Amino acid sequence: MWSGPRNLSTALMYSFGNRKDTTISDEPYYGAYLHHSGVRHPMNEAIIRSQPKDPNIISSKLMGPVPRPYKIWYQKLITHHMLPSFPLDWIGWQKNVFLIRRPAKVISSYALKRQNPSLKDLGFQQQKNIFDHCLSLGQKPIVIDSDDILENPKAALSALCEALGIDFDVDMLSWVAGPRAEDGVWASHWYDSVHKSTGFSKPTQSIPDLGNQFSDILRLADRLYDHFNAIKLKF
Repeated sequence: MWSGPRNLSTALMYSFGNRKDTTISDEPYYGAYLHHSGVRHPMNEAIIRSQPKDPNIISSKLMGPVPRPYKIWYQKLITHHMLPSFPLDWIGWQKNVFLIRRPAKVISSYALKRQNPSLKDLGFQQQKNIFDHCLSLGQKPIVIDSDDILENPKAALSALCEALGIDFDVDMLSWVAGPRAEDGVWASHWYDSVHKSTGFSKPTQSIPDLGNQFSDILRLADRLYDHFNAIKLKF
């Protein structure tokens, strides 16, 4: 599941994590990204210590096999964590899904947690690059919109499961509030709102007014969003 930050990615991870047949990996490249990029995030050192730093070791593990006794391995992957030097050919072994969200909502939410994000911090272009790489491998990746999931969780998740070739599980629609065992160490900073949730809430209909501060980012991000929006999963 390829997503930018602040994109419903954690709630969707909890949804799949509520399935008894599914195991979870939460942002396995986060530590490697911070280590190799030099970017500073909240809880920087703790995140780097918590995970392997070698992207080749990470990708080798993610290629499988699916850990027993599970049938499904849900890998939550954040697009901007994939630095240009990190290998991508391993994704040819996976079923790849791209989670999108209207950019103004992403930027508004991210800026509350980390000030003055750049285009690279938000993963829009990286998501398109990874999508194009999937196409180059002969894949037909799935695109799904976070607002569509929030608007009708059962219909959206049923359609996603069908596209993935797995059965829909009603347990995906709700979960127990609070942290989960699969959370990365960064959860205490980034996941507070999801920890208070027990399921999907209705999407906000209004588009945040970002003023002029993010106009350049928004112009490019909206073009990329429109590209994905035109080919997203319909249900």
